[in-house]
Amino acid sequence: MAKVTRDDVARRAGTSTAVVSYVINNGPRPVAPATRERVLAAIKELGYRPDRVAQAMASRRTDLIGLIVPDARQPFFAEMAHAVEQAASERGKMVLVGNSDYADAREVHYLRAFLGMRVAGLILVSQGPSETAAAEIDAWDARIVLLHRRPSPIDDVAVVTDDVGGAQLATRHLLEHGAPYVACLGGTEQTPAEGDPVSDHVEGWRRAMTEAGLPTAGRLFQSPYNRYDAYRVGLELLAGPDRPPALVQPLRRLRSASCARPAS
Repeated sequence: MAKVTRDDVARRAGTSTAVVSYVINNGPRPVAPATRERVLAAIKELGYRPDRVAQAMASRRTDLIGLIVPDARQPFFAEMAHAVEQAASERGKMVLVGNSDYADAREVHYLRAFLGMRVAGLILVSQGPSETAAAEIDAWDARIVLLHRRPSPIDDVAVVTDDVGGAQLATRHLLEHGAPYVACLGGTEQTPAEGDPVSDHVEGWRRAMTEAGLPTAGRLFQSPYNRYDAYRVGLELLAGPDRPPALVQPLRRLRSASCARPAS
């Protein structure tokens, strides 16, 4: 069976191929309602399916949105990916998701792959990005939104979280609900002293404790970054003899959650 083309649709609808394109792409020029109905009827009758690859080659853009996250298994990133997909779907676009697993090489791999596919836009949740990733971003003509941080060499739109203020509000919230003090699960010995989300969370916790006139000595505990090991550390702490009345658990790279566990 011969492949149905845009020319076939135009002949059946009695219009030009340009008008068919305007109907399929919902623009850029308006089409009279009656003409649009004829084109849609011809598309349905002939069973025409647009060649998205050809469209991308012609326009140098696709209907794809690239989303690179550290770990889509984490609840925060899973919910964020769902929100991005929902917003993209409402605009007739699809989302490609890549997991960098906090590895610079994998982040660059997905950057090259998605940008090479001529995505219409790219959302990047990066721990850097690295110099190589920054070079890839600079080399491509693409719309990019950075989440969490924007390094000075990259002049793209960025949505940056207030990790210090967020942890401070969370700690203050627990204290206002009657906790005599709040303990904190911080990072590890390898956690940078500043500029890292965990360090910023710990700083916010310290500020809230200080403003409440409470000491922090002996109330900050080391914890791995991933939620499974952090959960284990939290359980051991809550089951121990010096169980804290409340606990703030900041996890690295936007995987932050604050929780209270009242003493029984």
